[in-house]
Amino acid sequence: MSAPELVAGVPSARLALIAEREARRFAASRPRTRAALEAGAAPFLDRVPMHWMKDWPMPFPLVVAKAEGARLEDLDGFGIDDFCLGDTGSMFGHSPAPVARAIRRQARRGLTYMLPTEAAFQAGQLLTERFGDFRWQIATTATDANRFALRVARAVTGRPKVLVFNGCYHGTVDDCMVTLDQGRTVNRPGLVGQVADLSALAVCVEFNDMAAVEAALAAGDVAAVLTEPVMTNSCMVLPEPGFHAALRAATRRHGALLIIDETHTLSSGLGGYTRVHGLEPDIFVAGKCVAGGMPTAVWGLTPEVAARFADYEVTRAPGHSGMGTTLSANPMQFACLVANLAEVMTAESYAHMEKGAERLAAGLSAALSKHGAPWHVVRVGARVEFICAPGPLRNGTEAAAAHQPQVEAVVHTMLLNRGCLIAPFHNMMLVSPATKKRQIDRLIAAFDEVLTELFG
Repeated sequence: MSAPELVAGVPSARLALIAEREARRFAASRPRTRAALEAGAAPFLDRVPMHWMKDWPMPFPLVVAKAEGARLEDLDGFGIDDFCLGDTGSMFGHSPAPVARAIRRQARRGLTYMLPTEAAFQAGQLLTERFGDFRWQIATTATDANRFALRVARAVTGRPKVLVFNGCYHGTVDDCMVTLDQGRTVNRPGLVGQVADLSALAVCVEFNDMAAVEAALAAGDVAAVLTEPVMTNSCMVLPEPGFHAALRAATRRHGALLIIDETHTLSSGLGGYTRVHGLEPDIFVAGKCVAGGMPTAVWGLTPEVAARFADYEVTRAPGHSGMGTTLSANPMQFACLVANLAEVMTAESYAHMEKGAERLAAGLSAALSKHGAPWHVVRVGARVEFICAPGPLRNGTEAAAAHQPQVEAVVHTMLLNRGCLIAPFHNMMLVSPATKKRQIDRLIAAFDEVLTELFG
């Protein structure tokens, strides 16, 4: 008899049976959710308010009734331990009390008026205290912040291209939607309505490959390297020892700016990976959770780059800059930034998050060892991921090969049926300041039960 076909070490026939069973269990337990979707989804394109809401692996999306701390309650009354936390947007928990109070206060004073408030100046000081000496601007999303940062980089260097790493994600910035195809930079497959050749604007190399970085920078047409400190939004890839120091040295040697996008890696600790590990970016970007869940992003220039940009501005013809949106830098954002930076994003919060994430990573790793699963666990501060392949991974190509959508979809649904929600696009879990030890232990126990089912 031939050996069974395996997917990430799991017999494919068993996987199919479990997937069918768990999908039935989810659907049968949520009649009110199903009814609400059937009644209310029709006006939306593809029947959801945002297309990626269909990317969750269960038969149909959850409909959330409320969220508090690190718990969700869905329309059918199920309480769910939330380790997705809005894919980092609510990394400090849902509606932290100081942020909720700030929203209530500011709502009585107006929502937007295209002018600064005293809270804006407080926020600027707090941003500098948390992240370093930068000259700040406020955006609504990290996509916007990265896009504006690239405009500045091109303006001050006079160069056209951005260097990004294969498998990266920096929001929906067109220039970054490239990949490697047999060593060539090409448009990433699946882009909607993309008609331009993005290789005119970007060059793509592998993360951790300094020889490739040096070769790309030597061409003299790269304005900036845009990178996360750790590759996320796929199977997580850590920098190899010395990589960031070499990257910083190479960009300076070749006259390119270094943009660090901390949107996901704010999990690393107070001040993000940049401050924890002493990185020296020319431009710093952060979004998602920076204002406690209020849509906000920040980008900052070092004083030296800000001075170069000021010189450029003197020569720029008057007119549209291509940077900024009407509702960005509104008073509600500043109220939430001040509350979150001063009262929520604290050393004490990070200590709690780190301790919990360490407990979670250890528990997941122990379960993998117990069941002999050929998977591994990666942690960056409060961010933990299990990866359905051996590790560690070195670059985007290895991360793509390690991604096992068929297995991951089953694991996600199984965990949800056992009261635990993790991120849908990758196997990411976050520990917030509101996450309790018992929630972490419930997730570890559910994961162990899942592995028992999968590996027998």
